[in-house]
Amino acid sequence: MVSQIKAKQKNMLSDLKLKIKNKEARICVVGLGYVGLPLLVAFAEAGHPVLGLEISKKKFELLSKGKSPVQGVEDQRIKKLIKSKKLKFASTFSAIKTQDVVIICVPTPLSKSWDPDLSFIMSATLGISENLKKSQLIILESTTYPGTTEEILLTEFEKDGLQVGRDFYLCFSPERIDPGNANFDTSNIPKVVGGVTNKCTELGSILYKNIVKEVVTVSSPRAAEMSKLLENTFRIVNIGLINELAKAAEDLNIDIWEVIEAAKTKPFGFMPFYPGPGIGGHCIGVDPMYLSWKAKFHGQELRFIDLARQVNESMPGFVVGNVATLLNEKQKSISGSKILLIGVSYKKDVDDVRESPAIEIIEMLQSQGAIVEYHDPFVPKLHWEEIRLLSKPLTKKTLSDSDLVLITTDHTDMDYESIVEGSKVIFDTRNILRNKGFISKNINTL
Repeated sequence: MVSQIKAKQKNMLSDLKLKIKNKEARICVVGLGYVGLPLLVAFAEAGHPVLGLEISKKKFELLSKGKSPVQGVEDQRIKKLIKSKKLKFASTFSAIKTQDVVIICVPTPLSKSWDPDLSFIMSATLGISENLKKSQLIILESTTYPGTTEEILLTEFEKDGLQVGRDFYLCFSPERIDPGNANFDTSNIPKVVGGVTNKCTELGSILYKNIVKEVVTVSSPRAAEMSKLLENTFRIVNIGLINELAKAAEDLNIDIWEVIEAAKTKPFGFMPFYPGPGIGGHCIGVDPMYLSWKAKFHGQELRFIDLARQVNESMPGFVVGNVATLLNEKQKSISGSKILLIGVSYKKDVDDVRESPAIEIIEMLQSQGAIVEYHDPFVPKLHWEEIRLLSKPLTKKTLSDSDLVLITTDHTDMDYESIVEGSKVIFDTRNILRNKGFISKNINTL
């Protein structure tokens, strides 16, 4: 009897493995944002039958009509896949009963007190648990603290007697999407996979090899979860360091950009990071806080992370202080001055304004009486809490009417020549103008 059960379990594993290798496995991606939708499309274009699960009614309706809510995934690709019947959409978790693989790509924001908000992961976990079938492979991709996969998902899935590695398979594989980066997409970014058991890891590795060139396996979900946090902790700490040095350089009358260019000529032991008006988006400023929060439960204080966050959060105020100084030199105050921001998304060539430092800068300027306008081809309107602004056309009049032009996002395809020629005073927080070779007395850098 025992041998028959083991044989059945072995057959279930072999069947799933074969389905995945042959691209016959039915794959469901839960959460179709900037991580989930490109992943879903990648599996569909590789030949897998896929199902996109989106509980947002607005997103579900858009996608069902073949319209993409995510920059970088064109409507045409979705429509083509729908027509080929490789791609379908659902809005309820009952749909996963027919799936072989379920990948969770839901948001993991922070609360106002900087605590992890796992409500989306919890909701997805419960929805899957209620519809879990034997031999399914479940993968969490949402960035979170080390231990989440085992402490939350595994505990929930095993509560009714199912056993991981026997009845179902569970992995963590961190997302590594870089929105706006034309050089890297899902296919050429190595995928890290850590399973609860060796069988789980093997299945996850086989699955991702269908869409990526390289899969890196680690010993556990915790190691995979930690790898993602290390990547962005490395970035937040080094950005915080260069932002702090930029402040010191200003007081010392040193050009920090010149210093960075000189330092990066060293062929070893140095990697350049650049100052800016602050950090934004869902990754760099958010992910390390998950690690810091978890470490505190084990009596550890990750001071580098907390200090870097404080320094980076101070940058919008530092920018506004420089704006005030530049206006004072023209015998003007912030109050009543017309200030034009160039770019309000958190990074170049994207339409995402989450955590964008430009928003805080606008709020600070408005609170001091400034008349604030902006131009951003990726963000036609900015509706964020009390802010209600529309992107202004970049005309000679718009530029000449502004007392100061503040470059907060360095989009690639921007008419910087017109900005230099038509502006009275420019404060370039990204050093984009000098990088493009513009030299003018009206240009000031961070």
